[in-house]
Formats: sequence, C-alpha cells, structure tokens
Amino acid sequence: MHLKKISIENYRNYEHLELSTDAKVNIIVGPNAQGKTNLLESIFVLALTKSHRTNQDKELIRWNEKSARLHAEIDKRYGSLQLDLTISQQGKRAKVNGLEQRKLSNFIGSLNVVMFAPEDLEIVKGSPAVRRRFLDMEIGQVQPSYLYDLSQYNKVLVQRNNYLKQMFQAQSQAAMLDVWNEQLVQFGIKIIKKRQSFIKKLQAWAEKIHAGITNGQELLKIEYDSTLAAAEGQDEAVLFDQFMIKLSKVKDQEFRRGVTLVGPHRDDLRFFINEKEVQTFGSQGQQRTTALSLKLAEIELICEEVGEYPILLLDDVLSELDQYRQTQLIDTFQRKVQTFITTTGIESIDVSKLDNTSVLHVRSGGLI
Repeated sequence: MHLKKISIENYRNYEHLELSTDAKVNIIVGPNAQGKTNLLESIFVLALTKSHRTNQDKELIRWNEKSARLHAEIDKRYGSLQLDLTISQQGKRAKVNGLEQRKLSNFIGSLNVVMFAPEDLEIVKGSPAVRRRFLDMEIGQVQPSYLYDLSQYNKVLVQRNNYLKQMFQAQSQAAMLDVWNEQLVQFGIKIIKKRQSFIKKLQAWAEKIHAGITNGQELLKIEYDSTLAAAEGQDEAVLFDQFMIKLSKVKDQEFRRGVTLVGPHRDDLRFFINEKEVQTFGSQGQQRTTALSLKLAEIELICEEVGEYPILLLDDVLSELDQYRQTQLIDTFQRKVQTFITTTGIESIDVSKLDNTSVLHVRSGGLI
C-alpha cells in the first residue's frame, strides 16, 4: 500500500496543502505547533474517519470554516483508489473513486495505517478505556463489520443505562429490561468473539517481535480481561447464556448505580513479561518496549488480514527511543512499509540507515 498524494483543505491549521510523494520514507521536519502532527493525523482520519487525538470532529475543521476536506490517491495491490472525506457540523461524507458510501464502515479499510505516537505508552500504562479504544480502532480497520456491531452495542448501552437511571421496579419495566438485555447480549458477544480472535493473532506476532527486541530475555503475553471470564473459542450460545445469567446476578446493583456493569464496554487488556504484569511491575523501559512490540505486531497483523502492509505514521517517536529500539523500528519499516515520520530536528534520526527518503519542512500549516 502506497500513499501517492494527499490534499488537505481547511483542516486544523491548514488552509490548503497538496503533497505528492514516491518516497518510501517521508520525514516531516519543523518546530512544534506548526502542523506536523496535523498532517499525520489527516492521513489517520482518512483511514478511520476519526482522529486518534479527539472525539470532537469540530476540532478538525479550520477556525471559522464550515467544513474540512481530505483527498488521497493510493496504490494497492489490486489497483488505485481515490478517497474523499468531508467533515462538517452535519457529519461526514465519504467517497471511494467518486462513489459516495452510505455507511462509513464501507469506507474504513480502504486505507490501512498504524500510528505510533508518544501517547501510545498509555496503551500499556493508561486506563482500560485507552486499551479498549486501541482494540476498537485496530479491529475496525481489518473487520469493518466490527464497527457496526460496536455502534449498535453502544446505542443499546446508552438506552439501557438511561432506563436504569429511572430507578423504577414495576413489572412492565422489568419486562423492558429483558428486551434491552437481549439486544445488549446479541451485539456484545459478537464484539467479544472478534476481540478474542484479534488478540490471539496479535499475541502471536507481538510475542515473536518482543523476543527479538529483547534478545530472547523476555516473554510477552497478552490477556483479554473480560467481565464475563469468557473462554477463547467458547460457543456463542453458551456465551449468550453466560452473559444473560451475569446480567441477572448484577441487576439489583445496576438499579442502585444506574449503569450497566457487565459487557465488553468494561473489559480490558493485560500485558505480562515473564509472567509479571507490565502495568504494575514493569519498568518504564519494559512498558515502552511492550508498546513498540504491539505497534510492530499491528503492522504484521494488518498485512496478514488484508494482504498488504499498511502505512506507518511515526509522530515524534524516534527521538523517544534509545539507539537499539530505534534501529529495531527502522529495520522493520525500511524493508516493507511506506512511512511518514515527524520530528523537530533531523539530527534525532539516524538518517544513514534510511534509503529512498524524502525530507519535507513544515511551517505555519504549509510546506517550505
């Protein structure tokens, strides 16, 4: 997969920008707050229709403008694609080769990316919500149907929570809770099954990569921590019954607290190095290496799922890595992945190890 061209209009601090590149490695250099990260973010948004930095779409639109427009031309193994995404206060409109997509899930997956930014360390040491977001965004890239199931689940979850907040216990309302339960479970078990499958594949790649980075000294394990204690490969019918039973057991607590206490919206990921939990007992170096292993595993997993490598976006991270980890990362993307790198200074990157490289300078929302 190769990004040949990207055009940006009224996006963040960019009034207009066009960038064409044939280079395998593209280094974007400039002082802070000039638009380097915004440029990388625009590529990410074209892939997933949402930002990795904010949930507020209005923040993506240039000040005093009504909409932002993104356009990309990409080469894939089966041909070329033109992608268009318009973001406005009314929502998003997406086109593939000029044809409007009625569902954004039909657009997502046309372009695959892996973003590696300093805040990705939070995947390891941050809150469970950060790890769930990581799962949702990465699975959604390779299985767009997952995004539909997740959207439906979240809608039911909001309605069910609103109902619980009413704190009524009449017979008619008890019957209504059964309706919400069935819908919640129906979509919830689909999410759990797809997460389990994804984590199993991610584990296989991450374990191998982590062992390579640590010269075989560390064994990385990833565990899906589910409120259902659902076993991998469990039959959906059994999982459905298990979910319903768990909901019935916590019903009184849920009425008292006004929230849904069981389901994939409360699940988590746990990481272990040599059987010790990284979040709690890992050193900062181990936490950083775990995050790096996850990102490198993502690259391989996406290739395994879609048949070609994604585009790699490195937002000011090479300077954060020591020489050994930087070399590991460069050796990985140098061979097979088109990469966009941001940095405040070219001296932070060992350019001698890079081939087929383009250096771009950004200032005040433009190329110079």
